[in-house]
Order: sequence, then C-alpha cells, then structure tokens
Amino acid sequence: MTLSLTWPQILTWRLTRQFVTGPGGPGAVAVARRLCGVQTQVASSAQLAVALRSARPAAGEIDTALWADRMLVKTWVMRGTLHLVPSDELPAYCSALSTLRFWEKGSWQRGHGVTAAQIGAVIEAVPHVLGEGALTREELVDAVVEVTGEAHLREALTSGWGALLKPLSRLGELCYGPPRDGKVTFTAPRRWLPGWPAEPPPQEEAGVALARAFLGAHGPATPEMFDAWLFGGVARKAVLRAWFRDLAPELAEVRASDGRSLLALAEHLDELAAVRPGGEVHLLPGFDPYILGAPRGLEPLVPAAVKARVSRQAGWISPVVLHDGRVTGVWEPKDGRAVVELFEPVPQPALDTAVARIEALLASRDQGSDR
Repeated sequence: MTLSLTWPQILTWRLTRQFVTGPGGPGAVAVARRLCGVQTQVASSAQLAVALRSARPAAGEIDTALWADRMLVKTWVMRGTLHLVPSDELPAYCSALSTLRFWEKGSWQRGHGVTAAQIGAVIEAVPHVLGEGALTREELVDAVVEVTGEAHLREALTSGWGALLKPLSRLGELCYGPPRDGKVTFTAPRRWLPGWPAEPPPQEEAGVALARAFLGAHGPATPEMFDAWLFGGVARKAVLRAWFRDLAPELAEVRASDGRSLLALAEHLDELAAVRPGGEVHLLPGFDPYILGAPRGLEPLVPAAVKARVSRQAGWISPVVLHDGRVTGVWEPKDGRAVVELFEPVPQPALDTAVARIEALLASRDQGSDR
C-alpha cells in the first residue's frame, strides 16, 4: 500500500533525520555522514551547518577531523562543488561520480581552452607529481607544466574554480591537503587518507550505496532529485535506472499531498507516518545541505515567489528561515546578530528561540576564530 504524506510531514522528517531537530549528531564526521557531505565552498557556512546539528559543537572540530584525524576529507564531489565527506566514503563517491566523465566531452574541453590530449596529459601527470607529498596550487601547476611540456596549461590550471583539477578529484587522484603558510595544498587520497583501497568499489555498488544514503537524509525523493543533487541533473539515464532497480527491494512508494510520487526506504515508513509537524522554526546557514539536497524548483520547500531570494546569482544559496520545514524568510549575520527578513509570519516564540540558537553558535564560532 502506498503511504500518503503531506509535504510538511516530509520536510519535518528530513529535519529530524538531518539532526536539525532532536538531540543532534555525535560529531562532525557523523553529521557529514548522515547528510551525505557538507558543501564547503564557503567554509564558515559549512562550520555553522555542522555546529547547528551537533549535540556538543566544538570550535576547531572540522579542522581536527580534516588535518589531524583525517576522518573527513575536503574535495570536489557532488555537482563539482567543494564538500566535506567522511574519508572512508570518498572511494564510493568517486566510483559513482566517475560514471559521468564530463571532461571527455568536446564542449567541456572547448569551454576550458584545452584539447582532449591536454586534459589527458593533466590526468596522467597529477598522480605522478603529487607523489608522496602535498603541493600548493602554484607548485602543482609548475610541476604539471614541467612534466607535460604544455606551458599553455598554466593559465587554464590557475583560473576559475579549479575546473581542470576536478576530473582528478572525481577519479580519486586528488584532494585537499593541510594548509601551508595560509595556502591551500593538494595531495593524493591514497597517501593522505587512512584505509584507502587498492581498487575503488564497483560503480554499481557505489551508486546504490549513495542512493540509499541520500534517501535516508533527503528523502522521500525521486531518482531525478537524486540525480540533481549528485550530478546536477545530467546523469547517464541507464546508469541511474540501474542503481534504483538494484535498490528497489529496499524501497516503498510515497504519495505526496501535491500528487507527486516519491520513493522512501521501507525501513523509514513508520517514522514518516508518525510525523506530526509542530510549528517549529529554524534558521539554517547559507549553502545548507537541507536546501541543496532538494531541487530549487520544489515549491513546497521554496515558494516560487521567493525562489530568487534563496537561490541567487552565481549559485549563491542564502541563509534561510524555516517554518515546518518550508522557507518563510532569509537572514544574514551582522556583528554577531541574526538579522531576519520574513516573507510570511511565523510563531514569534519559536522564531526567538531559533534566533537565540543561531546567535549562540555565531558567538562561539567567532570566539574560536579569535584564539
């Protein structure tokens, strides 16, 4: 039998699964694992997203997990954007994402001013030049140019958002290393991360694992929603169908109140059916995984009239105010305070509680950065 749910039920369940409500996650690694990664294009937003979901947020926890314990890794994965993911899960992300080799398309090569031979030379050179150490971007570019003999690559490798390095991250050949003298470094996951496998997991196995994890945090959802989150909506359709076919024995259909047919993990149906939205209000930071895990056009989450205030130019995602999981406003930090702009009324006591919570985290973060 198909379970019928309202969107407030679905969104409230997602907030609970994502540690926004409830007791919170046991630490940064567990939070990143449940969320299927935390986008860190803006590091302060990632720190706030993790702190908001942690039972005992601690200043410097992410840096410790990245550079001391090596239990988190920073690299380009979903949609080619920079994320924090658990180190032991990165091989699966790389394996699944490598089913789409965007750098082999002529349109991509022309757009970045390289030929197929040149991008092939970069992919071959980077694992060699990284060797056993970590290199700054300048050092890496110098080494690649020297090995390939392609001086033309210098401009392409140093411009933009690391476009020519992203194929290496998708292939599991490159990730961020510890900063050196305030500069970013890159290193090889096989050297840097504990337990890196000799061979990546099979693509089919990795894709199913990612789809399962996605539904456990951002479901109920459709395969197309999963594709939008992982690949930006350009997955190979045969690959996507195969992953969900293999996952099908674990799935159940959910009918949303707008008539949309969604998929959920069968093990979560009782929890979903029991959800009763209670008028909760939350403030989430910019680029929050709760927003990024759903399509920008999902009207029950982001009303069409305010979409441009949430999903802004150049891919910027605003900090948002939620009421029963739905976007009802935006906010911004100013001098340690949360300045809220509402699109529609929300319960004032609940809003006051949410503002106090986020301001306490802002104060803790700012104090930590002063040490």
